[in-house]
Amino acid sequence: MVKRMSILFFMIGISLLMALGFLGAFIWSMRTGQQDDLYTPSLRMLLDDTTPDESGSGFVAHPKPTVPASTKTSSTAV
Repeated sequence: MVKRMSILFFMIGISLLMALGFLGAFIWSMRTGQQDDLYTPSLRMLLDDTTPDESGSGFVAHPKPTVPASTKTSSTAV
């Protein structure tokens, strides 16, 4: 009976140490800003319209494509 109780106390002690470790990791992540915004970074790659410029100095905004007037369709049927 004594061996069963000693393993129980050991397991409770280990679980408390693990809980304190997770609590410490959570507090660290909140203080360093790890949980500030989880949604926007996943969308940033979908909204990025930049391409590298020829000089290699950085990125320039890519212009939006325009449709030439000659390819526009008219609403009148033939």
